[in-house]
Formats: sequence, structure tokens, C-alpha cells
Amino acid sequence: MTMRPQLVAGIDASTQQTKLVVVDVTTGELVHSSAAPHPDGTELNPQHWWVALQSAGGMRPVGASALAVAAQQHTSIFLDEAGRPVRPAILWNDLRASRAARELRAELGDQRWLSSVGLLPDAAHPVSKLRWLAEHEPDAAERVDTVLLPHDWLTWKLLGEDGTPTTDRSDASTTGYWSPSTGRYQPELLERALGRSVRTPDILSPEAVAGTTSSGLVLAAGCGDNAATHLALDTEPGDLVISIGTSTTVSMRTGEQSADPAGTIETMADARAGFIPIVVLLNGARVVGATARLLGVTIEQLDGLARESDPDAASALLVPHLDGERNPSSPTASGSFIGLSRRSMTPPALARATYLGLACSIAEAFDALVAAHGAPSRVLIVGGGARAQSLRQAITDLIGTELEWPAHREHAAFGAARQAAWALTGSLPEWPGRSVTRTAPSPQRRWVEDVRDRYRMAADH
Repeated sequence: MTMRPQLVAGIDASTQQTKLVVVDVTTGELVHSSAAPHPDGTELNPQHWWVALQSAGGMRPVGASALAVAAQQHTSIFLDEAGRPVRPAILWNDLRASRAARELRAELGDQRWLSSVGLLPDAAHPVSKLRWLAEHEPDAAERVDTVLLPHDWLTWKLLGEDGTPTTDRSDASTTGYWSPSTGRYQPELLERALGRSVRTPDILSPEAVAGTTSSGLVLAAGCGDNAATHLALDTEPGDLVISIGTSTTVSMRTGEQSADPAGTIETMADARAGFIPIVVLLNGARVVGATARLLGVTIEQLDGLARESDPDAASALLVPHLDGERNPSSPTASGSFIGLSRRSMTPPALARATYLGLACSIAEAFDALVAAHGAPSRVLIVGGGARAQSLRQAITDLIGTELEWPAHREHAAFGAARQAAWALTGSLPEWPGRSVTRTAPSPQRRWVEDVRDRYRMAADH
């Protein structure tokens, strides 16, 4: 008699949709997947994420014995004493708290923030959003009893809102009031932001069981989506990951945290041990989608057009700050095509200029991490945007380092599934690696420095 494989499930509640995967505990092979969309916007009733989780089958994943939730980081959910949201959640990519972040930095000084929590507050961090709430919506701020991030909230909802909400070190490290180095909350920073104390979720170890759902599903601690991606890729210290989704992140797994006085690098905690210094860019695959719409082509056709262009896009370049930008901090920035001429006003050159601009922003983030932590042992590229061969080639040409592109899958959801297996079995499974496509720098790259210089000059303005 053939035994049925033991299955676990992972959820990624990302910006645009909730994705569910069910995988074999032993092999890591995909058995089932589903997804449900989220409404667009930079603030949202968190109930939409709960509805999407249910629509994707997250309450009873087919055949699964355990489940873990990964989700977008920094997004802040403010609950009252009864556990109800006092207002819509403010997403990670909402820039309204930019001034509040500057105020917090000025009040304590950058060195205090770096030594306490390993980051300098910006608009994304919950600590800045709390200050904004206190200043602009004091009635709502007065009702706040608990602050959660999406992975915390969804885990708590899956347990029937029973008991104290929980989180893990990876998500706690993005709040601006938890220290990755000491593993403790910094209540004085939270109180400085809001003017009083509020409740925060308990921190669970990565292999811990958060509880059991009413259907008997073992629920793991869960983690932030960046940590889940590193978990899916089984990264080791020195590995660098470029992830191109709604936003773009460039991160490296390390044994030590960064303390970047420029504020470019933020230190997140890994879901296992160690740290994930990370540079977060607001703009990612949607930049490519915008140019495709402009030219009236599909994403795949845009990739093909770019390969018809000169390597330097006939001197054209897109500054890709279509949604403002977080690094460099430019909340009111906008995008622009520069270097346009009759020669460059062609679909192939504009397509190539788009990929070059996005690749330049990634190369700047790559350089910042290399300066802080040394050359990476591997550079992996993932996310929906990474499927464009033109973008992969542009990035590897600009950074001068080979890229490894693992066969595409929902890495954050798979990382959550791996964590679910850890909680279920007591050991972190060793799943076979994915097939990898390697992209090497082009032999002729004389155009690279000119493109990067033009990007830096344009981005600085």
C-alpha cells in the first residue's frame, strides 16, 4: 500500500495578492497552488487580506497538516482594545509619514537609532506611521491598543483571535522599536512615536508552533516575506538576493547587522539566525509594466524589443521613480526619460532604457551592500520581474557579477511552507535546490560606466 505524502502549506500575503502553496514535506515538490487578488492602494482595510486568504484556501489547505504565513513587511495595522482596526492599514509603500520620520531622527539623533534598532526611521516603518497617526488622526491614535504587521494579524486571525498575538524576529525588526541585536522591544521609542505605550506581539522562535487552528492545522510562527524568500532559497551568509516584485529589494544574509549612517541599508533579522541587511526600492516590476502599456505591447514583447536596441539604448535612460523613491529618500520624486533624441525615440530604445534605469537603481543598492559587507559569494535574482532576460542581462552587466536565476516559483510562499515543515517535524527540511539559469556579464561592456554616470546625475536631481 502506497503511503500518502505528508503535506504542509505556505502563504504569502504580498502587496498585490495572497498566494498559497501546498508542498510535500520530504521533497518540497509543489502539490497545489492558488491565489486571490488584493485591491490596489497604499492604505487598505485589513479585512481584504483575510478574505483573500480564505478565497485562496488558507483556512483548510488541501491535505496539509501545517501552515505558516509570510507577508509584506512594514505595513501597519492599528487595533483597538476589542481587536478591531481603528482605521485602514497603512502599507509599506505609503509615503505620508516621511516628515514624521525626519522628526523622529532629529529628536534622538541618527546614532541613537542605529545603535538601538539598526535603522533610521523612514516613511515605511511602523514607528514613523505611529507618529504620523498621533499628529494627524489623534482620535484614532487614542484608540490604538495594539500594533501588528500583516503576518502577525493573519496568524492571530487563523487562531480565532485567541490569546496574545505573536510575531517573529524578522518582522519585529522592521518596526523601528525592536532591536535585532538584543532581541528586545525598545518601549521608549514606541512611546516617543505615539506619546504612550501600546501592546506589541510576543516574539516566537522560528521553529515554534504559534497554535492549532479550529480545523486541527498546526500553525507555525511565520515571518516577513524577505526572510521567507531567503528561507526558500536556503541562503548562507554572504549570499545576496535581488527580488523584483511590486517593489525591488536587494539583500544579503550576514552574521552581523549593518549600521548605515546614510540610511540606505536597513538591518532586518533573518528567520533563522543572523541578519538580512537590505536596501528597499519602491519601484520594481510595475515600472516595466508602465512602459509596456505606453508602447502598447505585452511584457514579453517589451523584453524582445529591448534586445533589438543598442546596449546603451541610444543614450536614453529611464529614471524609474514612478512612485517616488525610498532609496535614495525622495518621496516626491517622479520618473523621467532622459537623453531622448530622434535616434532614441523608438520602441526598442525606450524598452532598453526602461530596463537600464531599473537595473541602475539595483546596481546602486548592490554597491552599498558590497561596501558594507564585502563581495557576495553568490548573487541570486527572483521575483516576477526577474523573468525578463533583458533585465537580468542589464543587471549583471552593470554590477559585473554573474546572476543565478532559480526556476521561477513563489519563493516567499515556499519559504513559509518550509517553516511550516520545521514547526511540524521539529527540523528544518533540506529540500533539493531548483534548476538555475546563469547570466554572465557581456564581453563588451564599455558603455556601462557612462550609463551609470548618467543615472547618478539624473537621480541626484
